[in-house]
Amino acid sequence: MRLSKLGGFALSTVLLIPSLSVAESAIDLLPTADLAKGEKAFKKCKACHTVDEGGKKKTGPNLFGIVGAPVAATDGFKYSKAMVVYGGEWSAERLDAFLTKPKAEIKGTKMSFSGLKKAKDRANLIAYLNSQSASPLVFGGAEAADAGEEAEEEYEFGILFDAPGVEETYYACSACHSEMIVAQQGLTRDGWEELFEWMVEDQGAAEIDEPDRTIILDYLTAHYGEDRPNFPGKTN
Repeated sequence: MRLSKLGGFALSTVLLIPSLSVAESAIDLLPTADLAKGEKAFKKCKACHTVDEGGKKKTGPNLFGIVGAPVAATDGFKYSKAMVVYGGEWSAERLDAFLTKPKAEIKGTKMSFSGLKKAKDRANLIAYLNSQSASPLVFGGAEAADAGEEAEEEYEFGILFDAPGVEETYYACSACHSEMIVAQQGLTRDGWEELFEWMVEDQGAAEIDEPDRTIILDYLTAHYGEDRPNFPGKTN
């Protein structure tokens, strides 16, 4: 069963995640980036990284002061050879390229994050990471967000059903997988728990901390259980 799941992940990734064209740069958007939205975007990273000063290493290194810092320089963390060879500093430009599609920017990186397609999302995240520093860089004066634009923003959790637990599920799962891969599984609660354990034990994923783990299991069991009542396009 586990092998079939792995095969399903690989096949779905090929079929359901479109290839990226040349991405729009986030650099010009940094002066007007939204730190609150950047903090929210960091939820995709927190399973593997901490960002507070003195924070512990997890599957990935602590990211406090990462903007402008040397690459692969966190003491006590074992980086991939590809990351070490990449070298240099984490400038905003390099972070923008890396966060767009990590495995394209650094071939051989161990980081499984699938990337952020939207330039504004990357700008918000880079600005937030920059704020978590003893010496943050200055990107320019921020302008107030337009209320009309805020009201017209698209639903941020993709195809996932809007219900309690969707936010935790989206940010924990979509860091590495498309929402469709999550939604199409159709597992019992025991099946979801087994999948979580398989991802940690066999795939090197980080444990999901409580209370998020239970919230996510409750959400997936209710909406993407064996009958998948909220699978996109399903008619009851």
